[in-house]
Amino acid sequence: MRVIFFGTPQFAVPSLERLLNHPEIEVLGVVTQPDKRRGRGNQLTPSPVKAVAQVHQLPVWQPKRVKKNAETLLQLRQASADVFVVVAYGQILSQEILDMPKLGCINVHGSILPKYRGAAPIQWCLYHGETQTGITTMLMDAGMDTGAMLLKAYTPIELLDNTYQLAHTLANLGADLLVETLLKLERREIQAISQDESQATYAPLIQKPDFCLDWSRPAIELHNQVRG
Repeated sequence: MRVIFFGTPQFAVPSLERLLNHPEIEVLGVVTQPDKRRGRGNQLTPSPVKAVAQVHQLPVWQPKRVKKNAETLLQLRQASADVFVVVAYGQILSQEILDMPKLGCINVHGSILPKYRGAAPIQWCLYHGETQTGITTMLMDAGMDTGAMLLKAYTPIELLDNTYQLAHTLANLGADLLVETLLKLERREIQAISQDESQATYAPLIQKPDFCLDWSRPAIELHNQVRG
């Protein structure tokens, strides 16, 4: 199976590494966010996904806006990938991109959909005191995490888990589920299931007001806010 991988942060690294190490999967290249200036020296730093791609000498595309970059779009089309895999990439893909691979675009999402659609599912799951979460793989469509679901994997949330710990758990769980999804998809052993819109909830980006503690709230709610 020929794959192009879209991803940026550390959360996406286990998925990329799992694909690179699988004998039935060929990673043709990586699409990731542009390098950013970080740290005291304000040095231009590659994303964790780019760093892995460079070690494996993979082609890397870093358009500021992938859906507007004609050169990148042409190269993606010419790659003739079977599937695009998207794990915390950080940009919305156009319908043109979604239509390129013959098996579609597969997203690894850090919640049990349709709950916690959006950019910060792990943080909001903790904030709301959930005791279980997981990973959903889905066929992407033009909506925000609204595509048909493929597979799910579950994990408990412990009372002292924080965002970092839960993200680490889910990243590895997602990597395993991704490989299973791709192999079953290629063998036609998987059936996509539409999401129940009546059960959908949302997990938007964390904003500055979300960091403010209201000391009149119950202790458990404050605990959940801090760990999220």
